[in-house]
Amino acid sequence: MSDARRFTQLAPLATIANGAGVPWDEIPEWPADELVRATAAELASGGRLASWFGVPEGDAVRLVAVLAFDAGNALGVGRSRPFRGDYPALTCERAEAHLFEREVWEQHAVVPRGHPWLKAVRMDHGAGPAVGEYFRVDGREIHEVAVGPVHAGVIEPGHFRFQCAGEEVLHLEIALGYQHRGVEEALPGGPGRATVHQMETVAGDTTIAHATA
Repeated sequence: MSDARRFTQLAPLATIANGAGVPWDEIPEWPADELVRATAAELASGGRLASWFGVPEGDAVRLVAVLAFDAGNALGVGRSRPFRGDYPALTCERAEAHLFEREVWEQHAVVPRGHPWLKAVRMDHGAGPAVGEYFRVDGREIHEVAVGPVHAGVIEPGHFRFQCAGEEVLHLEIALGYQHRGVEEALPGGPGRATVHQMETVAGDTTIAHATA
């Protein structure tokens, strides 16, 4: 049985080929807790969490899950019904969801209930909920190395805190940032003569990928 076929039998999500699309209204929807359970079951059965994000709808939010089945070159997509407040954290079942859910909380103020380490991903722009302290490792031999947020070369803004014991990195905490260039405002109405150059500047470390896409 193909990955895509197995996927549609275990959870009736929209199944599409990699690189294809599906109309928004055709994506199946469930209550948020049921979407979490279905997603966790698919991940436990061999799926890969490609994305987990929120979409605002009025004063509510929908969660969207995108799962990849690499062997079958297929994607599965599902969404929650609009809701406010909180939902049971997918991270409690699948650790790979932790950064996705932190970003959803930061952007949309819906709480993944039970998340073990809920703090903002992007700490420097002030748009999200209050940010806690950086995680620190205790010990006389531990030293901390802070890098960024300003970097040489093409790397994007980001602050990185390394907790080290000698040459061994025990913990790395990442706070991402933004460069505001007005690209989103410049792109509508195109493509034009400047579009490919604007796409090249979206992310300095992804120039070729963005221009090709």
